[in-house]
Amino acid sequence: MRMIFEAESLRRLTAVGELIIYDSGPMPAELLENYLPQASLLIGQTDLSRERLQRGSKLRAIINVEGNFLPNVDYDYCFTHGIRVLIASPAFAVPVAEMALAFGLDLARGVTKADRAFRARAETVGRIRSKPVKAS
Repeated sequence: MRMIFEAESLRRLTAVGELIIYDSGPMPAELLENYLPQASLLIGQTDLSRERLQRGSKLRAIINVEGNFLPNVDYDYCFTHGIRVLIASPAFAVPVAEMALAFGLDLARGVTKADRAFRARAETVGRIRSKPVKAS
């Protein structure tokens, strides 16, 4: 939960209604099936076939926390029944951009390659390759 919600956001969500939280991986099917008929919102990575969605008659939105649209949800059913399917990927925008920049700098400057050469005592300084030093 701490990876998904800031404390204030979680407090606000808790104030809106009862939360059923399973924070140890995907919610077990029995638990999900028990609460699905009353649920109006699902947040997680839940497999939602047409049959399962039909049992969630009050369901109004699904928020996928993985940041992708896997084929584990019957999107056609959701669309035709007014169930919004949302995604958390905008939350990953800044970290992914930072990582892309870091990878680009690494490739452009040869940081990883130079680090590995240094660790192998085979680094190049300018045009001169250092000679391996034997440990004494």
